[in-house]
Amino acid sequence: MSAFGPTAAALVVAASVGATFLWRGIGVILARRLDTKGAVFRWFSFASFAVLAGLLSRLLILPTGDLATIGLEVRLGAAVVGVAAFYLSRRNLLVGVASGTLSFALAAGALG
Repeated sequence: MSAFGPTAAALVVAASVGATFLWRGIGVILARRLDTKGAVFRWFSFASFAVLAGLLSRLLILPTGDLATIGLEVRLGAAVVGVAAFYLSRRNLLVGVASGTLSFALAAGALG
């Protein structure tokens, strides 16, 4: 028989929920004082975009695993289609991601 029963599990879940809501509440209170146009906020925004661009570039140019079996021209072509669809649809992210993914799937399926 286990010492970790249903009562202990319920207490762990309740404590986790309480801790999560506590920190989220503190975040909401502190967020009211943030200047979203300030230098620190802009720096974090730029840094997150730079990390995302680096990861995407790494994924497209030097992939690992099954993605490495697909040619560079297919990966870059799908990225170009996705970016073009994004701008042609007045910056609709869903259209850009969906069209890039669909073009990648079709090209990868057609080429093998």
